[in-house]
Amino acid sequence: MYYYPPYFWRQMQNKNIYILDFKQGDVNGDIIVDNVYLVGERIFGESPFINNITLIIQDGKTNTFTRIPLKENAGYNPTIFLGNFTFDNANDILISIDSGGSGGYAFHYIYSFINNTPKKIFDHEKFNQEYKYNVIYKDYYEVEVKNGPKGKKYIIDIKYKGEEYLSEIYDVNGKLKKAIEGWVNPLGGLYPIDFQRNGTYGLYASQRIAGRYNADGLGYVETSLEWNGEKFAPFFQTVGILG
Repeated sequence: MYYYPPYFWRQMQNKNIYILDFKQGDVNGDIIVDNVYLVGERIFGESPFINNITLIIQDGKTNTFTRIPLKENAGYNPTIFLGNFTFDNANDILISIDSGGSGGYAFHYIYSFINNTPKKIFDHEKFNQEYKYNVIYKDYYEVEVKNGPKGKKYIIDIKYKGEEYLSEIYDVNGKLKKAIEGWVNPLGGLYPIDFQRNGTYGLYASQRIAGRYNADGLGYVETSLEWNGEKFAPFFQTVGILG
């Protein structure tokens, strides 16, 4: 049975504030189970859109509460996941919120709470700043995806897009009719995976590659990350296409 303390009931009496997700686990490292809540305000009645999303942690030993506001605190389907990402024998807190935008991007944060001190160890904004790409159409039905001037380069063969699509872009000799650039969307999916099956989680990050317009999907940049003691660093990356 979940224990919803009076604090929440008092807040909910006069406001449209709801418990959106709830998990239990030791997050402060004292080997006592803590309560982790994600709460928010439904400002449009039955609409799935949630505003003022906030992380609240209840210390299982003292029953005291810690409230952690989120920078991006509005969206859809907000969830929390508890898992050990940092080898510190306590659960970290992964928060995911869908933006609802056409690009399919989402807001993701991970907090460590060792000794009841919140520390943000993953932020989708910092990830998006670091993982930027150039998407350039090339002659002969290819698209180059590259992470900066010295980054990895991937080539996508787009002949699978079909004759109608290709004829708008290429002449009969396979040459581009004009220069075209696409883009890679901000972080969409962020999934915790225990790659080594040792109880410590890494991250699988997915970013959608767009061509001439957002609905013109070309594939996904998929990056696997693990904690290196200071930050989440990539150890494997691929570009995937449907099919």
